[in-house]
Amino acid sequence: MDEQIAAALDDAFPDRDVDAVHPSGPSWNDENRTVGIDFRDGESVYLKMSNVGDGSRIARERAVIDYVDEHGDVPVPTVLASDSAGAVPYLVTAPVVGENLLSSWSDANATERAELARQVGLSLANVHALRFEEHGRIVGGSADGLELETKPWTDVLVETMTEMSDIGSQDRFSHHFDAVIEAVEDNRELLDDTPATLLHGDPARPNCFHAEGRNKGEIGFLDWEIAHVGDPVRDVERTRGLQFDSLRADGPEEIVRAFYDGYRDRAGGLPDGFEERRPIYDAVRFLGHTGFYDKYASFRDEDPEELAAWMDGEMERRIEKIT
Repeated sequence: MDEQIAAALDDAFPDRDVDAVHPSGPSWNDENRTVGIDFRDGESVYLKMSNVGDGSRIARERAVIDYVDEHGDVPVPTVLASDSAGAVPYLVTAPVVGENLLSSWSDANATERAELARQVGLSLANVHALRFEEHGRIVGGSADGLELETKPWTDVLVETMTEMSDIGSQDRFSHHFDAVIEAVEDNRELLDDTPATLLHGDPARPNCFHAEGRNKGEIGFLDWEIAHVGDPVRDVERTRGLQFDSLRADGPEEIVRAFYDGYRDRAGGLPDGFEERRPIYDAVRFLGHTGFYDKYASFRDEDPEELAAWMDGEMERRIEKIT
């Protein structure tokens, strides 16, 4: 227990005693912090807090969870308390009932992993079934509707890359952000006339869970703090990159095919213009590697300078495909 946790819990649960505080797992985003809380009455919760005093992500996540729970066919966590305007902006959710996808994936064989990938595709298509008339950033809302700061999709996409650059762990490849942003701007005509759907934004395996008590195989999503409304192709390729591809190679063909097939089964096909826009998002998502180069280098068993040289060349290759 520290002052930040104590302040949030005193606001959310002023009359309850805490038995234990647990770290929730590693994160590369230093702007917030999540811990597990065990109360002495036996209940456990997850507490997410802003480290920078800005409650915009907390407000966004609360609004999106409520909206998806009401209008979507996607399992989400249950919100128990939140305050995005206090000295310590926070969100408290109940533990989900069901195994985390990270655990089930680790224990699965190749055939089982293909089925898990298919389930992820199905559920991602359910997220994208929530459609809007315009692209935009989510700034608030409720179960009744989301409040959007509407703007062309290119502008929203550039803003998400700028935010990624701001939370990046070092500046060695800051020129990559400049180059990709320029390439995106040059493709404004291609990007702005795209469907406007709800995007999760960070569909990594730790943010997915098996929802017990629903349809067999249903995958739910956690951690909606960077959700926005934009081109579904971006979310499809981001999911592929986070869950199935490795740093240096595409994922196994049968796994990637199962993921796409699951999406097609629910959505009736991949988004229109998928192949045309896909190279743009392949460059955008690689910023998630180069922007955190030092973190990758710290746990990879290879020469850091050789890794840096490869990353630089790989980004140049991706940008060349869209310019």
